[in-house]
Order: sequence, then structure tokens, then C-alpha cells
Amino acid sequence: MTASSEMPRIDLDRPRWDQSTFVGRLKHFANLTDMRTVLSSDAKLNQARDLVTNYRLGSMPPGTTEEQLWYAKKLYDSAFHPDSGELQNVIGRMSFQVPGGMLITGFMLQFYRTVPAVVFWQWINQSFNALVNYTNRNAASAITTKQIGTAYVSATTAAVAVSVGLNSLTARAPQLLQRYVPFAAVAAGNFANIPLMRQRELMNGIVITDGNGNELGKSKKAAKKGIFQVFVSRVSMAAPGMLLCPVIMQKMERYTWMQRIQFLHAPIQVMLVGCFLVFMVPTACALFPQRASLAVEKLEPDLKASIQEKYGDKIKTVYFNKGL
Repeated sequence: MTASSEMPRIDLDRPRWDQSTFVGRLKHFANLTDMRTVLSSDAKLNQARDLVTNYRLGSMPPGTTEEQLWYAKKLYDSAFHPDSGELQNVIGRMSFQVPGGMLITGFMLQFYRTVPAVVFWQWINQSFNALVNYTNRNAASAITTKQIGTAYVSATTAAVAVSVGLNSLTARAPQLLQRYVPFAAVAAGNFANIPLMRQRELMNGIVITDGNGNELGKSKKAAKKGIFQVFVSRVSMAAPGMLLCPVIMQKMERYTWMQRIQFLHAPIQVMLVGCFLVFMVPTACALFPQRASLAVEKLEPDLKASIQEKYGDKIKTVYFNKGL
């Protein structure tokens, strides 16, 4: 049965919600990062892929509703690589950001007092980040295993160095200040990790297009803007939980009943972080449009001249995919 006989044609290659508004982007990323999709079996994910693929080819099972089609697209986007079409490993999926992040961040915030614990959990965190980056890599960027390894080692080294260094500096500081060391380490790790993972874009530029998607060239300035926005999003994702949970725990630990259940402090902290991440993962991803823009006037002189020579003043703004 053809799709057109069931309902009006839906363009599955475009987001369901308006990406020009924050609310539209928030709905899109809340849908994409929904951790419930992690529980879907491979069989169910393959069924969703087949439904989406067949619909794009012009057919689908009789009686399929629009909501069923969008749900299949949700499962497909959550589990399959957009470039290769391969089924992604569970831990590296964006939909695993909340459960994975809450476990690791919760333990980083709980076990911050000793150097071995700090080193171990920063290593676990950067290993998780490396797996997420590899799983969601852009096939067009053709990043090598060596570059991924360099980014992983550099980010881990930066995070551990900041953790150990700040632990020494804050040894006699108030406990609340000591609890903020893991957040500084995470920020330092991201500062090293993201640019190194996308170093090819910084060296060669990122593809820019006009409003209709026509390629105009590659811009290093656009790459810098995109990478900066991704860094801000990643840090914003972690900031509320890592900055507010220490305050909450500090106050709760003053109560006698809380002191009696020290064995539950880590699980409590994990759950607190999870409450923040459920909201902050989609919110941070939605801070900036996925399709970022840059004024032609701000491009590299030679690229700007090339565009103006070919198109005159018709093109005022160029667009590019900032990444995640």
C-alpha cells in the first residue's frame, strides 16, 4: 500500500518541530535523547528502521498512523548512525546520556576526596565521552583512530591534572569548595576533547551553504564558532547538577538521619544528578540551532571575496552544521 493513500506525505528528512525556535529545538532533542528508547530490543529497532526505509521508498503497512510513523522515526534516530545506517552500541547513543551521565557524574561528586578515586572516575568519564564521540562521529569528517586516541588521552590527562591539582590546592578549603573540583575537571576535559576530536574541521574548515543548501566552500571561522557552541552546550549540560548537587548534599549531610545512611549517599547523589540531566541534556542541546549561521562579512577574506564575486550581495548569511 502506498503512503499517500493513508495520509498526507510526511518529510521524514526534516525535524518534526521548528528548529528556528528554542521550544522547537527542545522538543526535538527531548525526543532524540529519550532514555526510554535504550530499552528497545534490536528486533523492535530493526522494525522501526524497516518502516522508515519503506516509507521513504513510498510504501508502508496498511493502517499505519502518523504517530506510529513518527515513533518509528524516533527509534531509528535514537539507535542508528545517520551516515552509515549501522546500529550504534547502546552506551554511545545520545539516548544513553542521562543514565550513563547520572551514574558517572554522581560517583565523581561522591568520591572526590582521595587522589586514586579522583583519577579513576575522571578516567571513566573521559572513556565514556570518547565512546560517545566515536559512536556519533561524522563520517564526512573522516576522523582517524589515532586522532580519537589523541583526543581521549589529552582529555583524560587534562581532567586528571585539574582534579589532582585542585584537590591539592583546596585541601584546607571549605568542603563545599572541594566538592566543585570534579566540575572544573569535566570542563577542562571538554575543553581539550572537543577541539581535538574536530581538529580536521579547525585545520581544513567546515562546509558552509546558502539558505537553499548549496555548498559555498569551507570555513575555519564557521568551524570555530560551531565548536565553541558545542563546548558551551556540553558544559551547560553538566553545570546545574554538578554545581547544585554539592550544595544539596552539604545541607542534607547535616541531618542525623542522613549521617546514619552514609552507604546510600552515592545512590542519592546519582538520583539527584539524574533529575537534573533529564532536563539539561535536551535543554543544553537546544541552546543553539543545529544549523548554525554566520554573516558573510565575518568569513575569511578569500572565501568572502569568492562568494561575493560569484553571487554579489545576494548572499548575506551562510549556514553550517555545528555538530553535537
